[in-house]
Amino acid sequence: MVNSLVAILGKRIAALPTARSSAAASGYLNRSGFLFSTTVPNDPDTHEDFRPTSKVEGSGFSLKDIVEQDVKENPVMIYMKGVPDLPRCGFSSLAVRVLNEYNVPISARNILENAELKDAVKTFSHWPTFPQIFIKGEFIGGSDIILDMHQSGELKEKLKDIKVEQENAE
Repeated sequence: MVNSLVAILGKRIAALPTARSSAAASGYLNRSGFLFSTTVPNDPDTHEDFRPTSKVEGSGFSLKDIVEQDVKENPVMIYMKGVPDLPRCGFSSLAVRVLNEYNVPISARNILENAELKDAVKTFSHWPTFPQIFIKGEFIGGSDIILDMHQSGELKEKLKDIKVEQENAE
């Protein structure tokens, strides 16, 4: 009986369409509202060949170095839950919507994919919540601060140089 239930369930799951989005490329598949992770936990029963590896460990870079490089090299950097095309929380979604109003290039990292990165960003900025937005190397804050800056006109002033730099690069 159990085998027949498993077989029926397996056929139904296999028949569901796979979501085609940037989330699928980042390790998650969305099937009819259910979120499945394609990563394998660091389980002692999992063979060493199938355990997740960190590309950072053998590279000589620390996560702090990566955060510093991200912030330095990207005029608008956002550490968020999800990605700009598919935010995974309302605050991240709000921040992306506000920044998109200015047609500036947004660089982002999904903190849900790496808990160590999340901690490294918190340590770097001395700020406990996400999203975290950096503009021209300066930590700005979260979605509430970006929204306030947008409403006061301060964000437009801060981002105007980025538009000019982007137009000159083309």
